[in-house]
Amino acid sequence: MFVSLERLADKLYRRNPREWRRAGLESRDAAMDRLFRAEHQWRLAEFEHRRGVEVMRLAFASDFSGDRVAALIAGMGGMIQTAWSDRTELFLLDELDPQALSNCARNLEISAWKLAQSRDDMGELLLLSNEISADGSRNLSFEREMGKMIGWLDMSSQIVAEKNNRVVTRVLQSLATAVFIPVR
Repeated sequence: MFVSLERLADKLYRRNPREWRRAGLESRDAAMDRLFRAEHQWRLAEFEHRRGVEVMRLAFASDFSGDRVAALIAGMGGMIQTAWSDRTELFLLDELDPQALSNCARNLEISAWKLAQSRDDMGELLLLSNEISADGSRNLSFEREMGKMIGWLDMSSQIVAEKNNRVVTRVLQSLATAVFIPVR
């Protein structure tokens, strides 16, 4: 899961170098190190030690002037880790909350939509991701990477729910007015 998150961060920083520059970093590699090799991973000081969906919201806030990629990725990482009961790796016998995993997947769906739709006051995308070039070719690698994570979380949710004879409630909402769902 975190490998996909790292790939997504790398792709976003490649398309949006201004974001790591906003954080005062020297390079994309320094930005990646800050996110994935940090001592307090998913709890960056610039986000006042907030975590999960609270940080993800910043990435799409029009008045946010910090590193949007860091906000999105650190928020996603913290949210996933929360859904995993604050573990960094999973084992077959670990007990997880299937509803938390499902809510996490729904939040990733919302993030994918917001990534493609959120714009600033001038009408420019907040973060460049998928693109359709003038010749009609499409680069949907961002959506594919998000889709892998969503699929993995949904599958995990169903496996855990079946293991514990529980039902996962699906939350239906319009993506146009979507808000992030609490994971816990």
